[in-house]
Amino acid sequence: MPLIRSTGVRPFLTSVGCVLVATLVLAAPARAVAEPSGAPGHRGSATPSDGLSQSIEEDQAVSEEDTVLSLGHVDLGPRYVDGAWTLMVHDDTDADGSVWRPLEHAVVQVSDSATREVPNDPAYGFLGVEPGAPVHVVPQTQDPDVVWLGWNTQDPQVMASVDRGVTLSLAGVEGPGDLLVYLQDGGFGEPDVLWDSRSAEEQELWVDVNTHTHANWVFTRPGVYLVSIRANATLVDGSEDEAVGTVRFAVGDGTATEDAFAADAGPTPASVATATEAPEADRAADAGTTGQLPAVLWVLIAVGGALAAAAVVLSLRGRRVREQARSEAAR
Repeated sequence: MPLIRSTGVRPFLTSVGCVLVATLVLAAPARAVAEPSGAPGHRGSATPSDGLSQSIEEDQAVSEEDTVLSLGHVDLGPRYVDGAWTLMVHDDTDADGSVWRPLEHAVVQVSDSATREVPNDPAYGFLGVEPGAPVHVVPQTQDPDVVWLGWNTQDPQVMASVDRGVTLSLAGVEGPGDLLVYLQDGGFGEPDVLWDSRSAEEQELWVDVNTHTHANWVFTRPGVYLVSIRANATLVDGSEDEAVGTVRFAVGDGTATEDAFAADAGPTPASVATATEAPEADRAADAGTTGQLPAVLWVLIAVGGALAAAAVVLSLRGRRVREQARSEAAR
């Protein structure tokens, strides 16, 4: 009895699978990754010698006293307060020991000591500022005359609760100029831009748990800046936590910190507003999600078409082989 083979169909299906995988990989959004301190290939050269090796004690105090942070080491980071996921500032400058501060009770002051001239180097063209023009820079490497602002995911409860890491997103910036945040390997590598306030879309930054990182924060003009940052994470139990906070900056010696405290941070971004806070925002978010469906449907249609084509090829090939088998049997 002749052996019926499906030669050619399996390679075809394999090719379809490869094309599908490639399509999905290309469609996946790219995210900047801040690796843990000392990790190989870390783009910010975050090694213990940089002063980035630290640990945070459990149950550190929370201070709600209005405070201007003008010098020393501070970090943004998520923390659980009374069971609630919250974005706060971790302040190492307090004489009585490190404390956490709610963002509404802190202003990061960037003095004129942070003024730098933009280098005459095409690598810094992303700043959108003419070479030689002054900008204020909170540096990646600590300068004793300037506040040193970074971020961490080292709160003990965060490390115990979060699965893998936290996504920090630039949700919006209000200010007289632009804000750009970038990493630079050893100060000599190509700038790696993480956040750019000129972008109309949120920019996500993936941060592994137990990470402590510093970057360059560039303000193109002095004044008050309100920087909204979203922190969201998937927990080990599969649930999600999300919070948005506004970091207040007073940039330049001529900018009053009182103005930064008094500045209105505006409404909660629509994508995190609850149904009771902004039902219209929820509907808009739903509409935005619906607007993304056609892309998914096109992928599904393409996959369905490929599988249908494979089925047709298999059917036709099987029919030809069966007809050939009958013809040979008739002889």
